[in-house]
Amino acid sequence: MNKKSPTTKERIAKVNVLLVKYYGIPFRPKKLPNPIDALIATILSQNTNDNNSYKAYLNLKRTYESIDKLAEAPRREIENTIKVAGLGKQKSAAIKAFLSSLKKRRDKIDIRYIKKMDDEDILVELTSIKGVGVKTASCVLLFSLDRNVCPVDTHVHRTLNRMGIVKAKTPDKTFEQIKNQLLDGIAHQFHTNLIKLGREICKPSKPSCTICPLLKVCSFKNKNLNKPSITKNNTFLLLDSI
Repeated sequence: MNKKSPTTKERIAKVNVLLVKYYGIPFRPKKLPNPIDALIATILSQNTNDNNSYKAYLNLKRTYESIDKLAEAPRREIENTIKVAGLGKQKSAAIKAFLSSLKKRRDKIDIRYIKKMDDEDILVELTSIKGVGVKTASCVLLFSLDRNVCPVDTHVHRTLNRMGIVKAKTPDKTFEQIKNQLLDGIAHQFHTNLIKLGREICKPSKPSCTICPLLKVCSFKNKNLNKPSITKNNTFLLLDSI
């Protein structure tokens, strides 16, 4: 009799146990950021490291005493304020677009109303706002609203596809494949530990497979079994620090 193959949910649960055994339970602050701060921080984090994103976020907080003042500021001024995060023109435009769209839609810059909505409705609502994509919306769900949702960045996308848990060409497609496959309460640890794995071990080129805690459950065909090279990255995570 053939042994039944594990489901996606079972594989994710197994991977999560192994990651927690290796990295532990990640730190999480008791006070979670408000949804607008989480949105802005996520926009700032795109294509840069969390340390520079955090500096840009603090610059915004120091420069603009309220979210309304930020919304009224010229895009070029915002670009200069967040330049440490890189891609200032694109990110300042996205922030302006998001705040302007929200102001036009509800006559005020406030999205606390989403707290009463379910996960899927929040995703639809937030991604309908100009400047907000799936990853940004899912970060709000996890880091601000404490929902059991795992955002998918490049590290999460790469590691899950290498393991064979999903087969997807883009992070958004990976997100769709896993969003209903998480055991209750594991999203934050799963997301955070996958990022650590992607930064330190399962790197884009020359992953250190021989020391990977997931080696025995990974389906990656091009494993690097040479002498391991672990990169000790800063474990600072932006959305757990704002």
